[in-house]
Amino acid sequence: MSEGVERNTRAIEGTVVTDFADRMTYGGYLDLGTLLSAQRPLSDPEHHDELLFIVQHQTTELWLKLVLHELAAACRLLREDQLAPALKCIARVKHIQKTLTEQWSVLATLTPAEYGQFRGVLGHASGFQSAQYRAVEFTLGNKNAAMLRVFESEPASLELVRAALEAPSLYDEFLRMLARSGYPIPAEVIERDVTQAWTYRPELVPVFVAIYADPQTHWAAYETCEELVDLEDDFQLWRFRHLKTVERIIGHKTGTGGSSGASFLQRALELTFFPELYAVRTEL
Repeated sequence: MSEGVERNTRAIEGTVVTDFADRMTYGGYLDLGTLLSAQRPLSDPEHHDELLFIVQHQTTELWLKLVLHELAAACRLLREDQLAPALKCIARVKHIQKTLTEQWSVLATLTPAEYGQFRGVLGHASGFQSAQYRAVEFTLGNKNAAMLRVFESEPASLELVRAALEAPSLYDEFLRMLARSGYPIPAEVIERDVTQAWTYRPELVPVFVAIYADPQTHWAAYETCEELVDLEDDFQLWRFRHLKTVERIIGHKTGTGGSSGASFLQRALELTFFPELYAVRTEL
């Protein structure tokens, strides 16, 4: 063996801990034994690409767990009029959204023929049944009480989605904070039934026109408005990449959960979280 090859190693530094008989390990802290044993393909014989499909969706659920964690903190901080740390939480969500959107490119390497060889083992399992995704949508304002029945067989999931349905959305909390800060938010907006989906309220547009017309005077509100627009923009990009990935892999087949598939996802692009923040642009 040449001298160059012999030296192609990196010596372990003397200070590196190697005895873990009674110490916390990396795998122990992250519970990797549980995490890495949770990928259980059902195809028989096991199809090579089913692991990709499982890992894609499991990692999405992990990121959604963090998104919910950050959005819950942002809502709480807005209730406490702590805007700066709330915006930090929203900024983190935006970075997670970019990761989730880029992740579709990995799943898009799955061809129609490859997916077709194990799609049958999914039965009626579908991302439509993701309780965490639904809780994120509800927390952002796209609420629909009819969705609760999807989770009736899973009490923990039902509790998660119901809690998101019954809580004020991120936008509700922002508008309430604006009202406490002296902005003329109508009382009927503040007192609205928060279990209902947010719908466009033209009476809010003049409030945002005033904010956008003089950002220096209203910088905190102005910055938050733009952060929320970023949030919606990123969410719509995620929805679009989802749609295009589905079209690429299954075309316009019916979804495993019974939806119309791509057509159903296309209609989701028409949903909006903060319509007044887009409407204000027409008025400026």
